[in-house]
Amino acid sequence: MDSSDLLPVGRRVAYWRGRRKLSQQVFADRLGKSKSWVDKVERGVRSLDKVSTLQDVAAVLRIDTAVLLGRDAQPAAVTERAEGVERIGEALSTYEIALCRPAARRVLLPADRLVRTVEHAWIMFEHARYPQVIALLPDLLAGAQRVHADDPGWGRPLLVQAYRVTASLLVKLGEAGLGWLAADRAMATATGDPMLVAAATVQLGQALRATGRTRAAMSATLAAAYRIAPPDPDGGTSQGLSLCGTLLIQAALAAARHGDDHTTTDLIDEAAGMAARVGDGHDHHHTAFGPTAVDLARVAAALDLGEAREAVVWHEKATTRDGWRWLPAEHRAAYLIDAARAYLQTDDPVSAGRILMEADRIAPAEIRHRPAGRDLLAQATRDPTAPTALIQLAATLGVS
Repeated sequence: MDSSDLLPVGRRVAYWRGRRKLSQQVFADRLGKSKSWVDKVERGVRSLDKVSTLQDVAAVLRIDTAVLLGRDAQPAAVTERAEGVERIGEALSTYEIALCRPAARRVLLPADRLVRTVEHAWIMFEHARYPQVIALLPDLLAGAQRVHADDPGWGRPLLVQAYRVTASLLVKLGEAGLGWLAADRAMATATGDPMLVAAATVQLGQALRATGRTRAAMSATLAAAYRIAPPDPDGGTSQGLSLCGTLLIQAALAAARHGDDHTTTDLIDEAAGMAARVGDGHDHHHTAFGPTAVDLARVAAALDLGEAREAVVWHEKATTRDGWRWLPAEHRAAYLIDAARAYLQTDDPVSAGRILMEADRIAPAEIRHRPAGRDLLAQATRDPTAPTALIQLAATLGVS
């Protein structure tokens, strides 16, 4: 049991602030509060009696509100995840190579092993084994950076892949700012190679969208997509079409988040044409692109456009495809969280609960480690008709 579990809320705030190495003034500035306000909270003079304030405090401390309230059933796992993300952040914040400093005190992996490790990281990510990926990334990043410095030609694709999987994981875990940094590093490393740039732009689009920069996300992903688009609409390799189509989907999702339904439809339809030529069952450039992935994107886009009923219709069509079973577990479970949100918005909490339980079966980490999954689980269990199994899952995870 973590020593913070027995503390009052105010003392728990102080405990986690200390763990994050934040002064009271810096913590107050990030919250938009005064230092005096922070001091009173930590001494128990002032209570945290608003849900919104609790959420703001938890967000700055990079912990779940359940941990802040002492209700998390697995505080060690939550702490381990937060500390793992910190280590990844430290790996992204080192500049030893550029500054010609000696490498940090860690044993760097040999180049051939790094190639296997980055592919292993992708496999673990696609199976939603997020704790394992968190553990891999700090050493992987350090090793890939060193290999790239020693041999830029050979090491560039390796480092871009390391940054891409890092960005994907960080955005998934709600660390969009760090995810953007990793994606930006991937873009800088890939410069000069159109296909590598296009691959890196997939994660850049995700990070920009997660930070609310929808216009920038659409602009970047469209530019990258059309740069590699085949001149003949019926031409192009499956690998190139998968990457181009994925970028069009990313642009469409950004347009949907921006409320542009016409552009959203046009871009998804364009991606659908490419998907028909690629087919399902592939994972070129770690995109899982194909007709089923396009249909799942229609669900997410409809939801962002406020068309929850249309999202439900597309969902019930997409999951009957054979290609549904061929998608990575991470892709399916992440998508099911969107589908559950659509059912909640159409006043069907029973179906929402059923789908969340299915997501937990396919990839438990999507519910247990991803903030979006935990938040939706909490929302679903507030309904009086929520399935018993869902309520028990929420209780086990300390989600309320």
